[in-house]
Amino acid sequence: MNPRVLLITPPFTQLNTPYPATAYLKGFLNTKQIVSAQYDLGIEVILQLFSQRGLEQLFDFVQTKKILKVSENAKRILALKEEYIKTIHHVISFLQGKNPSCARLICQGHFLPKASRFEELNDLDWAFGAMGIQDRSKYLATLYLEDLSDFIMECVDEHFGFSRYAEKLGSSAHSFDELYNVLQSELSYIDILLISLLSEKFKHLDTQLVAISVPFPGNLLGAFRIAQWFKLNFPNVKLAMGGGFPNTELRSLSDERVFEFFDFIALDDGEAPIEHILELLDGKRPIDLLKRTFVLQENEVKYCNYSLSKDYSQSELGTPDYSDLFMDSYISIMEIANPMHSLWSDGTWNKLTMAHGCYWGKCTFCDISLDYIKNYEPATAILLCDRIEELIQQNGIRSFHFVDEAAPPALMRAMALEILRRKLVISWWTNIRFEKSFTRDLCILLSASGCIAVSGGLEVASDRLLDLIQKGVTVAQVAEVTNHFSNADILVHAYLMFGFPTQTRQEVIDSLEMVRQLFELNLIQSGFWHRFAMTTHSPVGTNPKSFGIKNHYQNLGSFANNELPYKDPLGINYEEFSFGLKKSLLNFMHGIGLEFDLQKWFDSKVPKTKIDQNYIFTVLQNQNNLLEIKPSSKIITLVNSSQIKLKTKNKKGDPIIYCELTFHLKSESISIDIELAYAEWIIELLNKISVSESGIFTFEELKKHYYDYGLQDFDLFWHGMSMEKLKKHSVFLIL
Repeated sequence: MNPRVLLITPPFTQLNTPYPATAYLKGFLNTKQIVSAQYDLGIEVILQLFSQRGLEQLFDFVQTKKILKVSENAKRILALKEEYIKTIHHVISFLQGKNPSCARLICQGHFLPKASRFEELNDLDWAFGAMGIQDRSKYLATLYLEDLSDFIMECVDEHFGFSRYAEKLGSSAHSFDELYNVLQSELSYIDILLISLLSEKFKHLDTQLVAISVPFPGNLLGAFRIAQWFKLNFPNVKLAMGGGFPNTELRSLSDERVFEFFDFIALDDGEAPIEHILELLDGKRPIDLLKRTFVLQENEVKYCNYSLSKDYSQSELGTPDYSDLFMDSYISIMEIANPMHSLWSDGTWNKLTMAHGCYWGKCTFCDISLDYIKNYEPATAILLCDRIEELIQQNGIRSFHFVDEAAPPALMRAMALEILRRKLVISWWTNIRFEKSFTRDLCILLSASGCIAVSGGLEVASDRLLDLIQKGVTVAQVAEVTNHFSNADILVHAYLMFGFPTQTRQEVIDSLEMVRQLFELNLIQSGFWHRFAMTTHSPVGTNPKSFGIKNHYQNLGSFANNELPYKDPLGINYEEFSFGLKKSLLNFMHGIGLEFDLQKWFDSKVPKTKIDQNYIFTVLQNQNNLLEIKPSSKIITLVNSSQIKLKTKNKKGDPIIYCELTFHLKSESISIDIELAYAEWIIELLNKISVSESGIFTFEELKKHYYDYGLQDFDLFWHGMSMEKLKKHSVFLIL
């Protein structure tokens, strides 16, 4: 059956896994019995380029161009072209997981041709440590591909990048002029590959709508090239654009030239808008009753949003459908410099969403006025686990990335319990807020369910600025929460920010000292600094004077309007800190330089930190380890096996029967000596509150069960040595 809709992701996003937008839309269209097909043209172009035939054509093209001046590095790669052509298939196959035995060959010094990227090995050899052979070979293979990427950028197409293409054309492009001029010029080498792929795939086309998802600026040129080709070859087919880029950048679109390429530009959640567009094409809906969609009428850009239809709820969206995508063809690369980046780039992930929007929705640097943030709606744990099981059945992949703005702790808890009840074996990670709800016991539960990592915003690592940002956390709270995650063997990545309005030079350095201490105590294992950017739809952008910003500019153009230029109120050139912050972080992630004076990381003079060098350690020492237990607190156990052994001992000459109660946890066994009546109560209780038996007691119910069993003095027993030992070793989890 011919698809009514083609869903396309243009070059380039990630190499290791598909961007999920088209899979989400296809899953929704399935619920409406609308036949669709999806294509990730990014990975397809990459695989065409990085093949034996692709490299042969690439090197022939460069030699035909007869470039007069190239670097020594490019000359070396060209001289080694036969070695690249000979090895490329083996490298790509290995990175796809299809040829794991190639790892040892790659690690040998004489298999891969080496250019300038391999020169870093002498300086970064410390970064490998005792890395396993698979990871080491992935890293070497990645350097090999990056050498080829450098060659392409120098000799073939300056816009090329593995996860982005012509990104600068889409970044803060207030005017459409530059992009439009590129679209009128001759095709680049990458464009030719893309067009060749389109011509091969779509020789005949019987479809109503081609919907192109543009998540990032690095997809924008590819999207317009694809639309341009469809308009030229299939003028009756309608073209629509949606995705993260238009959602943030094109909300004030007014340049009519955009509609030489696209018929519709849809904003925010795409399900209802695409359904409305199809109804319009079927003659069942007038154009004014479209939902959040730009069109061109009488040579004027018009925003149509008079539809009375509501957006679909989480339960109505269907399970994302990856079935058309070549899930076994994605490439896992290894970016050794950052542990969290390795999660983003290594392995194929099914992507799901726990909740639409952000349950916090207050951060002043964030686009909280936009629908994708402000309209919060969680799914249910049962629905999420149903979708997990459906995706495993669909593609066999048991790795899940929940792409939430900030996953809600209560829903994470419920999902973890449901995963354990269903005995699902998966690995998963997501983005969070470092809030106090993430107790020690909750983190243990999340880890038991397969959570391997979390990422969250520490941002400015300054209590004054965190309050100004309305982050809702303190540095001390972040320290406590990250300690819980790290002790549960969950990797923690911190998003870090510098240059927030009114941040002083002293506060930048004090923030770095906070970060240093967090790494020193292994509370975070990964991080990334980024420079603050003021955006149109954030509280800072809508009310800059409240943040001390007097000189700023708005309504700059007719195309992309999101990031707003401004002058820092303190006149600080924050770029002087950029290299030092990133250099220190790279070293901290590998345990290097934690003892250095912070001045060492900077070329220019910076203030001495005013933060006590033991501040974070002191915070952890002083934290209240007595968990507040409410009557409604949930009590569960992960223990599935226990043993009881009767013993006797004499007390004043009289034999007393007691028992040794042993619990077998995955990594250890815990034993306590306890009177028989209490042992029997504990065993009966654990059977009732075992997560595998779907049992949960509230603390109030647990207490009642204790007294119903005929036992006395609950508080004395609950806080006694035996129970404290069991709680410490997670026989009981208090949620």
